[in-house]
Amino acid sequence: MDRRELDQIIDYLKREYIGESTGHDWYHLDRVRRQALEIARGEQVSHTYIIELAALLHDVPDEKFVEEEEGKRKLDLILSNLSLDESEMTLLKSIIYSISYKGGHEAALTSLEAEIVRDADRLDAIGAIGIARTFAYGGKKGRPLYNPEYSVRTEMTLEEYRNGDSSSLHHFHEKLLKLKDLMCTDTGKALAEERHEFMIRFLEQFNKEWTGQE
Repeated sequence: MDRRELDQIIDYLKREYIGESTGHDWYHLDRVRRQALEIARGEQVSHTYIIELAALLHDVPDEKFVEEEEGKRKLDLILSNLSLDESEMTLLKSIIYSISYKGGHEAALTSLEAEIVRDADRLDAIGAIGIARTFAYGGKKGRPLYNPEYSVRTEMTLEEYRNGDSSSLHHFHEKLLKLKDLMCTDTGKALAEERHEFMIRFLEQFNKEWTGQE
């Protein structure tokens, strides 16, 4: 493990993502990294360098932010500076390209490391921080806080999930409330419980205030 390489990546990501305004900023990447390391400890995984790298780099090629080919080139350029062997590089890429939710069109996971990073990323999408990130992302995308004329979408293509008519509040029902039951690791499942319950309480309060039933 080369900590100098990791420190260089951290410095780069801080510069690149510090002012990002959709909730996918440097602090998100750092939280996912720390959460992944916590899950790894809970799952008794001792070799965590690839997990840490994947957690930090998981948003670099995300098509929410960059064109697919541009994202691949950007990630490949970063990875070209790492002293990883072929099997480590394959594992790292497989994690990065498999953890996105994509409206339920998610990729199959092939390693415990990928399960850990996916759980860590999804934990940051729920609870108090998940609520804040949802409305930050919705505002950036021009979505309303809530529109009761919209219906909760149950079946969506990836294009519909990314760009179809929805509101930030609908996103809870279309994704966030599903994540607790989609956790892969026992540690992730345990950590998701409190955050899930917090979202339920938030939605109940939101409904009271929206309908004037306080």
